[in-house]
Amino acid sequence: MFSSVAHLARANPFNAPHLQLVHDGLAGPRSCPAGPTAPPRRSRNLAAAAVEEYSCEFGSVKYYALCGFGGVLSCGLTHTAVVPLDLVKCRMQVDPQKYKGIFNGFSVTLKEDGVRGLAKGWAPTFIGYSLQGLCKFGFYEVFKVLYSNMLGEENTYLWRTSLYLAASASAEFFADIALAPMEATKVRIQTQPGYANTLRDAAPKMYKEEGLKAFYKGVAPLWMRQIPYTMMKFACFERTVEALYKFVVPKPRSECSKPEQLVVTFVAGYIAGVFCAIVSHPADSVVSVLNKEKGSSASQVLQRLGFKGVWKGLFARIIMIGTLTALQWFIYDSVKVYFRLPRPPPPEMPESLKKKLGLTQ
Repeated sequence: MFSSVAHLARANPFNAPHLQLVHDGLAGPRSCPAGPTAPPRRSRNLAAAAVEEYSCEFGSVKYYALCGFGGVLSCGLTHTAVVPLDLVKCRMQVDPQKYKGIFNGFSVTLKEDGVRGLAKGWAPTFIGYSLQGLCKFGFYEVFKVLYSNMLGEENTYLWRTSLYLAASASAEFFADIALAPMEATKVRIQTQPGYANTLRDAAPKMYKEEGLKAFYKGVAPLWMRQIPYTMMKFACFERTVEALYKFVVPKPRSECSKPEQLVVTFVAGYIAGVFCAIVSHPADSVVSVLNKEKGSSASQVLQRLGFKGVWKGLFARIIMIGTLTALQWFIYDSVKVYFRLPRPPPPEMPESLKKKLGLTQ
């Protein structure tokens, strides 16, 4: 599959302009055999410089693998870093009478479990969200290329928001299957005092009590939470980056330094994160309660919580997800910079479409 994707990616409108220059440069002498020899030589020189600039070709297996690795770091590290906030948020959702607010939640947790209690669930968090990040970011790049080639260059530009939504939803479907077992274990550790304190204690106990169902009963509400979240995360980020370079940043992206580009990435990531937290919070509340209880269904939990109950802990989640999403995009983009991966600029209207719309001669 990846070899066919790599072949399609070469002509993809998301392809990096320097890599497109390579293909154009190599094709130049064959398309203009009667022309002078100087221009083709110049094209080959530019092409060679472009090859040296990137460590791999856009859409290659290596490209997707390193994107997946960037996802592992961006999701695994950031989610593990905010485990204390996540723990308090989950406890507010499942026991609002005891944990009345974010500061009260921290106070009660510190009083009962000490500082070490705030780190409960760090192992399943790190493993689960690393696997999720691998699938989320890696498959997003794959599906974006696949769907773009299905649409064609002009429709890709016109329907780019829908493309971002479809690619991210497809990627998250598989990412949540990878995440579900560790998410269930994490919530059980964090919200059921005395049940288990570590992954190696909780996982065997859960399997003994409920079998594999214990690890996957939350996958449907996880899809309800994570797919809208990820669709917002990617589509909002992509369009925000586009808007920032168009209306806020005083110079084109090509003239910005790498640190300046990463600042834009962080800002766009935080804006996307706020919207992500809002659209996915009701389902997050259902997941937290469902993974704590035995024998309950998602519809039963939703009915019991009611409209007001599903919004408990929203402020804590906005802080957590906003910061998380900004850091994830920053780390992911930094990995691309470090490994010299192609980083295509915001999309521009194809020349063929400009001619059709009468925007150019």
